[in-house]
Parts: sequence; C-alpha cells; structure tokens
Amino acid sequence: MKNLLTFLILPTFVLYSFLTVKDLSYGRSSENVNCQQDKNQIVYLFFKVEKTKSGPEKITLESKKITEGKLKSIPSFDRNSAGLGDFIISLTDASGKEIVKQLVEDPLNQNLESFDKDGIGRHKVSLDNAEFSVRYPHSGEIQIVKVEKVTHAGNQLLFNQKL
Repeated sequence: MKNLLTFLILPTFVLYSFLTVKDLSYGRSSENVNCQQDKNQIVYLFFKVEKTKSGPEKITLESKKITEGKLKSIPSFDRNSAGLGDFIISLTDASGKEIVKQLVEDPLNQNLESFDKDGIGRHKVSLDNAEFSVRYPHSGEIQIVKVEKVTHAGNQLLFNQKL
C-alpha cells in the first residue's frame, strides 16, 4: 500500500511543479509583479505652505514616502465642495493627463475645536505657515504634482514640480 501511494503521490507533485513552471513566462511575470507592486503601495507627499508679504503663498514639497499598503478608499474630487482658499492637488503623467485629483481644505485657515465651560466650540485660526499631506495609490504613470488655490478669479497655480 505504501509503494502504491508513493507511486501516485510523487508523480502528481512532479507533474504539478512542471506545469506551474511551464505557465510562467519571464517577461509577463515581471510585468505582473510590477503592476501588483504598484497597487499595493501608498505614496505620501508632505508639503509646507507659508504666507508671503507679496503675492501668493509659497509651497514646498518637504518629502515623498512610499509605503506598503492599500488605500481602503480613494477620496473623490468634487469641485463644488471647494471653498475659497482651498487647495486642489493634481497628479498628472508626463503629457499632462490627470491621474489623481484631490481637494485639501485651506491649511492656513483651519477650523479647530475647543472645550469651554459652555461646551464644544469651533474657532477659525489663521496661521502664517502650516503643513499638509496627500496620499494616493502608487502609479508609475504619475510624474508631476500641481497645487492650485481656489480664488474668486478662478484657480491660481502655486506649485508645479516633477516627482
């Protein structure tokens, strides 16, 4: 009985291992690994914004970090929900096609909650400088980041940089 089991199980394992190796092609497998790697990574962009005495705010990209993980939900962009002073972050490919677009509430004029003897209250705080971040699923297509500010006259480009 042991010999019969050995003759049936051993060839099954050998045959199965040859079938899986045969189905893999070197070019396709590396391409699939890269696609899956992109889908399982999150990119964080950390910005700093400062008020200037003359003209628009100064924005700098402080750092970019890529970490393993998957976003549970991707924020949807709604132009109608944008208020004055809010930032629109556009991530585009090299040709200018938008891949991701996100809205960030005005980081220089934040609404903060405080606890008073009367209860919880909201206060608007105006800052001279602040930091904000954006996160999105990693994509090799994304090459350029743009930051625009919503104003009465339309969108004002504050920052444009290759990643």
